[in-house]
Amino acid sequence: MTLDKASEILKTLVSEPTKKSENTVYKKFLYILNELKLREFSKDEIEAIESKLEDLQLEVNHENRKRHFKKSLSKFEDYLRLTFFLTSKGYYTNRYGALGLSFGLLFGLTILSNLERSLGFSLGLIGGMVVGSVIGRKKDEEAKANGKVL
Repeated sequence: MTLDKASEILKTLVSEPTKKSENTVYKKFLYILNELKLREFSKDEIEAIESKLEDLQLEVNHENRKRHFKKSLSKFEDYLRLTFFLTSKGYYTNRYGALGLSFGLLFGLTILSNLERSLGFSLGLIGGMVVGSVIGRKKDEEAKANGKVL
């Protein structure tokens, strides 16, 4: 399936009256496809992307369209990230923020446990999230400077 054909399918789905959350998934998928059209790829890379789109079965009517397209979008984003190192906006900020939360929780339990227990949890979570988000933002800025953000 070509990028143009996938875009047409998604444009028709966006024009249909559906729930707002469902339209959000379609619009995000459509945005990624439009961004891919603007990039320079070799013939082999384009064929690989189109074969991945074919595997996602976007043409088939599924019982739960929102769920199918949400899973397809996730698979496609993972494929682009692993194959072409292309990430969506805020990808690293979200990942590192979550990682910072988990390490902050551990830090709050072990190191800050001398303080009142709930205060140790709170400070650890807040500190971990802030540090993780700052590191993630720097990674996002680096990816954007390298042209790897969709």
